[in-house]
Amino acid sequence: MQDSPALPRDQRRLVLTPHPGELARLTGVPANERMRQIDASKALVKEFGMTIVVKGGPTVVVGPSPKDLPADSEIAEYRNTTGNPGMATAGSGDVLPGVIASLLGQGLSSWDAARLGVYLHGLAGDYAAEMTGQVGMTCLEVLDNLPRAFASLFPQ
Repeated sequence: MQDSPALPRDQRRLVLTPHPGELARLTGVPANERMRQIDASKALVKEFGMTIVVKGGPTVVVGPSPKDLPADSEIAEYRNTTGNPGMATAGSGDVLPGVIASLLGQGLSSWDAARLGVYLHGLAGDYAAEMTGQVGMTCLEVLDNLPRAFASLFPQ
């Protein structure tokens, strides 16, 4: 692929949050081939330097290795430990980029914003599931529980 003004090689500040179907369109790897989608995401990270959130159970964040990882590992991978199947509902995945964008706006690196955003989003989903159950949970319950998730990590 040639460089162009629309897609420069250096995309270190970019965080993509595709669901498996969108990732299939980006990579050509079917949505039901999760491990291959993660590997294809790593190839995109290697080529363009962006961070990619591979949504699913569990959500995986791949990005350029931060300075605190060994120099020989070019691509870092984080497997999230929060979240639940009730979050697989319309709009829930749209809350996540808002959380990540907020963290980017507060000065976090793409890698840190993606990992913390995924964790907080999943934690809010876990709190929502405690309150309403996973069946019938909507993105509104996830959104309503974001303040609780933040407060649990950053008490005042």
